[in-house]
Amino acid sequence: MYEPLYRPRRLRSSETVRRMVRETTLSPDNFIYPLFVTHGRNVKKEISSMPGNYQQSVDNLVKDCEETFRLGIPAVILFGIPEHKDEVGSEAYSDEGIVQHAIKAIKHKMPDLVVITDVCLCEYTSHGHCGIIKHGVVQNDETLDLLAREAVSHAKAGADMVAPSDMMDGRVGAIREALDQTGFSQTPIMAYAAKYASGFYGPFREAAESTPQFGDRRSYQMDPPNRREAIREVTLDIEEGADIVMVKPALSYLDIIREVKDNFNLPVAAYNVSGEYSMVKAGAKLGWIDGDRVMMEILMSIRRAGADMILTYHAKEAARLING
Repeated sequence: MYEPLYRPRRLRSSETVRRMVRETTLSPDNFIYPLFVTHGRNVKKEISSMPGNYQQSVDNLVKDCEETFRLGIPAVILFGIPEHKDEVGSEAYSDEGIVQHAIKAIKHKMPDLVVITDVCLCEYTSHGHCGIIKHGVVQNDETLDLLAREAVSHAKAGADMVAPSDMMDGRVGAIREALDQTGFSQTPIMAYAAKYASGFYGPFREAAESTPQFGDRRSYQMDPPNRREAIREVTLDIEEGADIVMVKPALSYLDIIREVKDNFNLPVAAYNVSGEYSMVKAGAKLGWIDGDRVMMEILMSIRRAGADMILTYHAKEAARLING
């Protein structure tokens, strides 16, 4: 009978041994929790396609942030749902905007929680696109000024970091310049650097009420078959002043996360997006998968691919499992 010269199973013999030789670790420190804030008081409206996630008024959002921080999660990212939308998304850069109010309330209560803000116009425009529209086309350069104003307004309200997600050419440079000129040179930018035009965003569009009213976003978000283009996009954002670069979505783009990690000496974020979350929840509800196990396997795969931080709607439940 043949006897193997080496037996890898020796190091899989118990949970303790497996922990000792584990190559990739996952911690609440790796998570950024996305939150949706809306006007009103005592509002907590569950998002039907994202069970366990809510549109919340500022008072309830602060309570959610307190629980998030107690679980060891260091950061949240805010998405705003305005009271009124218009063609130019004016609440996005208003000092009285919903995100601006939320930042102040969170930082007053929890100064050590890192508050990141999504910088985009799609939640605030009546047409649902990420920039100014003329003749049915998103205008790149005219949109940059509004994005820069939005980032500055968030920084003025107390945001610790801004995260432009619009995919306009040159937006990182425009935001960096505006922040530097208004006294916020220490505010970091986490750029949605490689953001693909994905079918996994559907539930988010319900959550943020940001579905385009015509067409789609393929003229500014990346084409899913492209890999080399992601490297060009990341390079441009770094040259323009990005401090952290992001790949979005995460699960179908693990190869891109690894490519970015291997090519650049900057922290890498990955967005475990709404559709990825909702598939796990739906499969678990139907009894087809073990939801907790699949959740942790997915999050571990994103870390293993090279992500230093993961934006995920699973953040609180995953942190509870990790903390025991």
